Amino acid sequence: MSRSPLRLACLLLLSSCGVSHELFGGGTDSSLGQSAATPTVFGYAVADEPQAALIGRAVLNQGGNAADAAAAEGFAMAVTLPSRAGLGGGGACVIAMPNAPAATLIFPPGEPAAPGGGRPAAVPTLARGLLAMQAKYGQLPYAAIIVPAERLAGGVPVSQALAADLQVVGPALLADPAAAEVFGENGAALQAGATLQQPDLAAALEVLRTQGVAGFYNGGFAQNFAAAADAAGANLSAADLQQAVPQFAPPAAASQNGFDIAALPQPAATGAILPASAAFMALDKDGGAVACATTMNNLFGTGRIAAGTGILLARSPRENPAPILAAAIATAGGRFRAAVTGTGQAAAAQAALDAMQAALARQTVNTPDPGRANVISCPGLVSGGEGSCTAAADARGGGLAIGGR
Repeated sequence: MSRSPLRLACLLLLSSCGVSHELFGGGTDSSLGQSAATPTVFGYAVADEPQAALIGRAVLNQGGNAADAAAAEGFAMAVTLPSRAGLGGGGACVIAMPNAPAATLIFPPGEPAAPGGGRPAAVPTLARGLLAMQAKYGQLPYAAIIVPAERLAGGVPVSQALAADLQVVGPALLADPAAAEVFGENGAALQAGATLQQPDLAAALEVLRTQGVAGFYNGGFAQNFAAAADAAGANLSAADLQQAVPQFAPPAAASQNGFDIAALPQPAATGAILPASAAFMALDKDGGAVACATTMNNLFGTGRIAAGTGILLARSPRENPAPILAAAIATAGGRFRAAVTGTGQAAAAQAALDAMQAALARQTVNTPDPGRANVISCPGLVSGGEGSCTAAADARGGGLAIGGR
């Protein structure tokens, strides 16, 4: 474990360029887009889509810990931001819970056993990864973290974040009848504020809630999903679904100015255009923290939905370079100090690095464009100094940070 800032840069930094943006300010939280009831317990939830952050905060208020809240945020974003965080994709998390060593959970969209297909798709791993994390570290029944997402799938306003992604893909996404039914209206992509309804996705989440991982990745649902995905050109099999297993591992580790930093490992820089990502994180009253990043290996993945399941298919990793999934958590003597996530394709690692260095130095952060950084910072540490805490979602991303006491 290195003692220099250079080591931290090696963990998080791949590229830099861009503009300055302030993330830190006064108050207990820095939020965008939506308000919510006053928190009843200390804690923070931050996500690149506002409804997901609100759900994370609600889970904390209901007695969940950071693992419960983060998992609930991830499932919510599978509904509200499927362009970057769909059930057909995957991701990775950094986990730092009290009285446990820091860890990472890696569950990228998987590579199918056989190549081919008109639109090769990845093996979906998001649900398996989030439930593995919640099973190991959470304290609520796993169904409780799926119910909010299931309800959102019945109908939720399109956020600014999703609307912006829809404008990028435009007619290409709506060329798929199943996708057009979900994301289009009168031949055009849904605008911010329109109602996004996904009844098939709600049914898939119900299967996950009532039958668990076994029912989702095996048996009748898995067979139907694989057949529908294959019809969409995915070339996935039921065997592929059974073999994609998330992996717990020690984090990439560094120390800076007395703080221990646990981060997601980073792929080598290739210079290629990298897939988009999204992020979310949570901090609970005991100082437990989780920071995650997700990807579809392409904006909206393959652009095709497995008909009858509501699940947007991520792009096969054979087709794209590995995305940058950037997140890190800093502690001092086992007590929480800061958590950051970075998105923005090739600039994601730089954004996370800048945010962490700024949080630890109690300074304003300069994030590179197109990088985006979300932050939870507690200069007084947790527990004992909760009054020093603040959180921020990058104002350019349309997300939400909410919390306090």
